[in-house]
Amino acid sequence: MVSDEGAVRVDSWIWSVRLTKTRSMAASACRAGHVRVNGERVKPAHSVRAGDEVRLRVAGRERIVVVKHLLRKRVGAPVAAEAYVDNSPPPPPREELVVAPRRDRGAGRPTKRERRETERLRGR
Repeated sequence: MVSDEGAVRVDSWIWSVRLTKTRSMAASACRAGHVRVNGERVKPAHSVRAGDEVRLRVAGRERIVVVKHLLRKRVGAPVAAEAYVDNSPPPPPREELVVAPRRDRGAGRPTKRERRETERLRGR
């Protein structure tokens, strides 16, 4: 499945190396302008070659990868990880879960004032 000669469509390559879940999501990302190859916004049919830098904005995070091998079909995760060099910045740390305030059992529903105070504490 690894092919080093020629070129592959950028949407197909992004999908085959598992940067997006589906090929249609990869094509949609290209059409929306979230994919750049060597600094240029590209359409889904743009060709990718070995050595190209692909920047993909997915799920609020920017992925920066350099193409090592061209893949035409989707492969397993270990093989896909060898097809590119990941230069992405580390993901932001997950925020700690905010513990919801507990009401005493039998205290009933919160009043409007208590609800507003709770929402203010949560930052809503």
